[in-house]
Amino acid sequence: MIIYLARGSGTLWQPEPLPAPGALAALLGAHRAGLLARLDTPASSTELATRLGVTTTAVNQHLRALRAGGLLVSGRHGRSVLYRRSELGDRLLAGSGQPER
Repeated sequence: MIIYLARGSGTLWQPEPLPAPGALAALLGAHRAGLLARLDTPASSTELATRLGVTTTAVNQHLRALRAGGLLVSGRHGRSVLYRRSELGDRLLAGSGQPER
């Protein structure tokens, strides 16, 4: 019997690099631009922090700034708050030449 591990399981707990669009990163900063690019589907700050290998507090600071700028919307889902790009965030990302994920 030959047993193979599931593909990609060795990198499951490694932080994922943020894709930061060039011009957008210059405007917002690499971390905020990367978060904006990543939030095509709703995610909580805890989930994002775990994926990126940073603290929840750091992610929350960036999410608050992006939401205050109208680039994100948030909504409560059970005990979590989920964030996703707003229509303005989608347009800004599309105008930067960065393909949406």
